[in-house]
Amino acid sequence: MTTNTTTVTTCPACGQPIADQEDSVNCPQCGVTAHRACWEGHGQCPAGCHADVQQMALPEATADAAARDSHRQESDAGLWTIIVVITALLLITGVVAAKLHLLPINTILVVAVVLAALVFDYVNGMHDAGNAIATVISTRVLPPIAALFMAAMLNLAGAMLFSDVAKNIASKFADMPSVMAAGLQITPTMILCGLVGASLWSFITARWGLPVSTSHSLFGGLIGVFLLNGIPLNYKYLGLLGFFMVAAPLIAFVTGWLFMVLIMWVFRNVAQHRLNKGFRVMQLLSSASVAFSHGANDAQKAMGIITLALFSGGLLQVADVEHIGVPFWVKVSCALVIALGTGFGGMRVIRTLGHKIIKLAPVHGFAAETVAAATIQIVTHQGIPISTTHVISSSIFGIGASRRLSAVRWGLAWNMVLAWIITVPTTAAAGALIYELVKLAFRL
Repeated sequence: MTTNTTTVTTCPACGQPIADQEDSVNCPQCGVTAHRACWEGHGQCPAGCHADVQQMALPEATADAAARDSHRQESDAGLWTIIVVITALLLITGVVAAKLHLLPINTILVVAVVLAALVFDYVNGMHDAGNAIATVISTRVLPPIAALFMAAMLNLAGAMLFSDVAKNIASKFADMPSVMAAGLQITPTMILCGLVGASLWSFITARWGLPVSTSHSLFGGLIGVFLLNGIPLNYKYLGLLGFFMVAAPLIAFVTGWLFMVLIMWVFRNVAQHRLNKGFRVMQLLSSASVAFSHGANDAQKAMGIITLALFSGGLLQVADVEHIGVPFWVKVSCALVIALGTGFGGMRVIRTLGHKIIKLAPVHGFAAETVAAATIQIVTHQGIPISTTHVISSSIFGIGASRRLSAVRWGLAWNMVLAWIITVPTTAAAGALIYELVKLAFRL
């Protein structure tokens, strides 16, 4: 619907030049060219001919979009192939080295867990890079490189300033007093097999294009291995995890809807293009808060796993098993790794999260990011790990629903719900199966 031309065209809504012809829209009624985001934010032709955005199909370059989606799925699958292969090799190498008496098996396997968890952390940052920057790039508030740098730095800051989630994973995932009282032991092999099971599932679902949470996968893998070995679980804490797994996205959806309705009511007398122009600056703050919150919650999952492995391998001595502290070097390494993953991974964010669900104007991006960041921060202060991807997605769903129900691609929402239902039991079975295979292969 657009044509290439050497003439610089100015958008009638925002007054800015239209540099990317593929991201512009020609009005079928009067022929004026406008930015795609401005057209949708305006609700009708910005030139005033009253052609309704609802009555026309905005061009999405279907073939190109399908190719980009396919490329991204292949890229995701490639990342998870790397983590699966590396983790499996670490597991096999550690066991073989221990059998050859080169090093104590616990030491080897703890090192393997640390390396595997850091790889998992890196891929997590890489996979979730779009969460904080997708909307700010799609609405042209920041250029991609500046957005990536901001996200990486704030991921690092968020990861360094919080540790309650990591402490809870290390000390509350299993019922540690009962484990100690029964003379049971959580071994590094169990943790590593749980990681392999989670990584395998993430690899498979990346191939399918299913939006699975790496957090849910990791928890499922550990649950399966622990149950197989009779390790008592802390069902109170796991109940909180399960509750917030569902409640956090729902809260983000409802709050996003209400917040967007409130904004549109407060600014009901302001022209849509002026409103979006004003919210461009505000979206810088909201995007930064999402990046900070992502680091504060997601990086701590790897911290908790490493801390638990150090404790189980006898390399971390604690006075109180219910309050295991996170070593400083663990915080630093996990924070740096997730920041690197976000920075380098963001280079492959071609189709943004905002464009995949609804087309976002700055006011919508600000609302979605503010709601998502607030939700993540509230849960993080409770020491609960959640899927940041599902929270930001749900907030965008809520923003879209406030405009009209048909603005949201509900197929993606259904895929998320499907992922909630099947991820934990599937990864639990995968982790348990891998542990059994390791026992049979190496006679542990």
